[in-house]
Amino acid sequence: MFEKFLKRSNWTDILIAFVFILLGALLMLKPDEMMGVLSILLGAVFIIVGFLKLVDYFVSKDKEDYLLTMAIIFVIIGAIMILSPNLISNLFSIALGIWIISAGLRNFQTTLVWKEVKSGYWTVALVFSMLMMIAGIAILANTQIAVQVIGIIITIYALLDIMTKMIFMKKIKDYFKG
Repeated sequence: MFEKFLKRSNWTDILIAFVFILLGALLMLKPDEMMGVLSILLGAVFIIVGFLKLVDYFVSKDKEDYLLTMAIIFVIIGAIMILSPNLISNLFSIALGIWIISAGLRNFQTTLVWKEVKSGYWTVALVFSMLMMIAGIAILANTQIAVQVIGIIITIYALLDIMTKMIFMKKIKDYFKG
């Protein structure tokens, strides 16, 4: 019985991984459309949560003002996400680009310390920090790059997950045979 459970849960995980491969591929091939769809879905979630907070406010005896405030904020954020999906994509790309540039700058500072202590790795670290800063600038210049990179990462993760599950299923099969 335990063996059947493990096999069934692994096949479910593999199916979910294939869904992630599809999502990753769509993010790589159609980044604008996918960000639009994700923005609309996330916006709808925010609006639903906002309405639930509004219902909580009117149903509760205490009439806590924070519930009404939260409801209004959630509905406004949801409406913005639905009406302006490009804004969400742009904000995400800007935040990611700035984060990568700042990480590259921190690595550059570390490189200078390595040079001072006469480490042989300082030139490699210098090249990598420069590449990070260039990647951050590229993401700031083109928002689709960030979405496509996320698609690549999701696809690679899903493929690795499938391989891991297949190996695990083989090992479980061997374990229960022996």
